[in-house]
Amino acid sequence: MAQALDIERWNLECEFNNTDHRTELNGVDRLIVRRGQPFTISLYLRSASYQPGVSSLDCVAETGPQPSEQYGTRASFGLSANIDTSRWSAAVISPPGDMVTLSICSAPDAPIGRYTLTLGRSGRIEFILLFNPWCPGDAVYMENEQSLAEYVLSQDGLIFRGSAKHPIPLPWNFGQFEGGILDVCLRILDMNPKCQRNPGKDCSGRRNPIYVSRVLSAMVNCNDDRGVLLGKWTDGYEGGVSPMFWRGSLEILRNWDTQACQPVRYGQCWVFAAVACSISRALGIPCRVVTNYLSAHDSNSNLVIERFINENGELIQSKEMIWNYHCWVESWMTRPDLKSDFNGWQASDPTPQEKSEGVYCCGPVPVRAIKEGELMFKYDAPFVFAEVNADAITFMKKKDGSTSRVTNTVAIGQKISTKSVGSDAREDITHLYKYPEGSDEEREVFKKADHQNKLLHQQQNQGLHLAVKVTSDMRKGCDFDVFAVVTNNTQSDKKCRLVFGSCAVSYNGFLGGNCGFKDLLNVELAPGAERRVPLRLNYSKYGGLVTEDNLIRLAALLLDYTTKETILTVRNIVLENPEIKVRILGEPKENRKLAAEITLQNPLPEPLENCCFSIEGANLTGGNVISESLSSSVGPGEDAKVKIYFTPTHSGLRKLVVDFDSNKLCHVKGYRNVIIGK
Repeated sequence: MAQALDIERWNLECEFNNTDHRTELNGVDRLIVRRGQPFTISLYLRSASYQPGVSSLDCVAETGPQPSEQYGTRASFGLSANIDTSRWSAAVISPPGDMVTLSICSAPDAPIGRYTLTLGRSGRIEFILLFNPWCPGDAVYMENEQSLAEYVLSQDGLIFRGSAKHPIPLPWNFGQFEGGILDVCLRILDMNPKCQRNPGKDCSGRRNPIYVSRVLSAMVNCNDDRGVLLGKWTDGYEGGVSPMFWRGSLEILRNWDTQACQPVRYGQCWVFAAVACSISRALGIPCRVVTNYLSAHDSNSNLVIERFINENGELIQSKEMIWNYHCWVESWMTRPDLKSDFNGWQASDPTPQEKSEGVYCCGPVPVRAIKEGELMFKYDAPFVFAEVNADAITFMKKKDGSTSRVTNTVAIGQKISTKSVGSDAREDITHLYKYPEGSDEEREVFKKADHQNKLLHQQQNQGLHLAVKVTSDMRKGCDFDVFAVVTNNTQSDKKCRLVFGSCAVSYNGFLGGNCGFKDLLNVELAPGAERRVPLRLNYSKYGGLVTEDNLIRLAALLLDYTTKETILTVRNIVLENPEIKVRILGEPKENRKLAAEITLQNPLPEPLENCCFSIEGANLTGGNVISESLSSSVGPGEDAKVKIYFTPTHSGLRKLVVDFDSNKLCHVKGYRNVIIGK
């Protein structure tokens, strides 16, 4: 007859288990394990010793407020001879005695979250279960060890901003293992409206990374729920801080948690994406932030962005926009709901743009489905397809109310970028989203997607060519020239009007003040001739107009008097911020105080007031932001310099994120990679 084990006390062996399950950076004061992988606990018996074949132990694992076997949120199992990693199982792996080493394994498709495990009549332990990309039976399984180190374990990274011609890496502290962050991530799942309506069903859904990433896409913005961030793209940032203020996800997630789930103000696309990436990695889903340059926001799903300009070439604002860049996330998982070719990277977008099934969320949709033009696939394939493949048509609205078509070539979906695995280089992943331009495969995709506009696209008159050229030295604070270059490729003389203007612009296309303008009524060109027309951009004019995005829109408009054809060329330029130099003083070792000497040279022809440096880094600054202000102003050409002290807590390669702020230079970002020794 089976004898139930009489357990007096137990040891969860958190340090051993968490290290074995790669969760030790969350701390070793509680049990945090990954599904489909065994963990061991020590049981100390009150009476009698363990006897193989005689002793028994009834185990019940439960998660969520209404555990049920039907929903998969409750599992009952007893002792077996060996662990079965395909389901919930338990086996004794120690010799007979009054101390028993029990090995327990969860099912590789068990819902993630907080669990209670009841052992017989007297034992009751608690643990957290996460997705396991190291487990071949898990839907998020990823084979490559270097990729896992980057997309699950790395707590810092780079997000690309700037422009297609000049991508700029922004350092970011994802900090998914810092103290308390995992609890915040689980709270975000619990606050989602589906959980509020039907907690049992929602907790059951947490077995599926497709479901979880869709919930996150909705919960990172607060548009329909008690989500994390409130987006703001226009005017000032009263009642909150500029999206450029954030150096990482920690402060945002902690603020949401401590302020009773009130939305944190404010986010824009890279902030939404970065926070979604932090939460996904914390829960065990491999994830990366991607940037799409010249990204279309197609609100009526016709794959066409119609833009209107006035007679000076200035854009007339409309709902459909082409963003200078747009960021979203990709998460790695299988898609058993689709054909097997669509496993792998799935795009989802937490920035609230359009509703999906009545909620502001987007994805996950297989990146492969976008490339193949499979627009019927779940979720939101047409919207993401348009972001990288829409066609732009430009019309001129004249003073008399009439409109005419303008020749304007805008290549939407350029230089789709993410941080490389194991290095700070930019990886171009455009080929994962689209076939080469002009290829037969691209044409087939447009046919499948019913993208009539791209199929009908005829090459416009190549007689006159208009380009905007820039110099390499476009630093904030400098005066510099930009050029409109007109070339006459026809056999006849040409007489034209050239309008060349510039204005401040935000990264999502909102226009600001005029930074410089030129209108030449009589540009004459002989056959084969070229004319370069300079436009001077003076800091005294643009300095007070550019936003924190440091972007200026250049637009050249050419009217051919004989053919009445109008050609438009637009280019966004990024003003370079000064470089922040970081020197580490002392030998970088864990639990030893270090100093960072940080220097920035004032590039402006005016003094900088209220200067402040801040640093933050995963396992470097104790999960906090450390700031140091300067007591005096910094004159033109002078150095702003501080020493900031910090104490690293873990060894390995770490990224120290640096932020500089003053009245005239806001949120200049820099970073330094530091190798911390044992």
